[in-house]
Amino acid sequence: MVKKLQLTHLRRDYESEPLNAVELDNNPIAQFSVWFAEWLSCNPIEPTAFTLSTVTEQGLPDSRVVLLKDLWHDKFVFFTNYLSAKGRQIANNPHVALNFYWPELNRQVRVKGVAAVLPEDLSKKYFAARPFASQCSAYVSPQSQEITLEHLQHLLSAAEQRFASAPVPKPKHWGGYAVSANEIEFWQGQRGRLHDRIVYTCTAKTWHKIRLAP
Repeated sequence: MVKKLQLTHLRRDYESEPLNAVELDNNPIAQFSVWFAEWLSCNPIEPTAFTLSTVTEQGLPDSRVVLLKDLWHDKFVFFTNYLSAKGRQIANNPHVALNFYWPELNRQVRVKGVAAVLPEDLSKKYFAARPFASQCSAYVSPQSQEITLEHLQHLLSAAEQRFASAPVPKPKHWGGYAVSANEIEFWQGQRGRLHDRIVYTCTAKTWHKIRLAP
């Protein structure tokens, strides 16, 4: 029998300064950079982690944690295997959602946008800067496909020997995505669950911000 979880008593109240929309930058990317710098000052374990949500061919949501690697021309950049589950889903439906959760600051940033493949030269540049082990893993892993641990380790060992004295080439099926945001929400927890929610939406290349009820 599965033990019943007792969760209803697990809660904390948030203590944050009020979030005033007037005081936020009119450009949400600039505001994100401000918040991100404050997040880095907390020395978090995984500072660039965010939840990426995509849509399956059946119209079902699918989420996983990935790492933010750049803000390129005001676009959120991450890297992955294009043949992975998320890669196939983005190819079928490029609309994605990103969620950055920063508990030490009582903050979230929610992003909705469209993902596009990053230019190949930028993907190659980033791949070349990755650690050797990460390069080999990307080279051999048939991401999201069924595989035994023994076979995966065999592939990795063979790659490490093959490229011991030569650069690991970037696989054609591996690279970056740049997410162009059309909506960005800045969420900050407040006492009594009366949270601040400031949402930016983009119309005709112009950002507009409003406050939403919590």
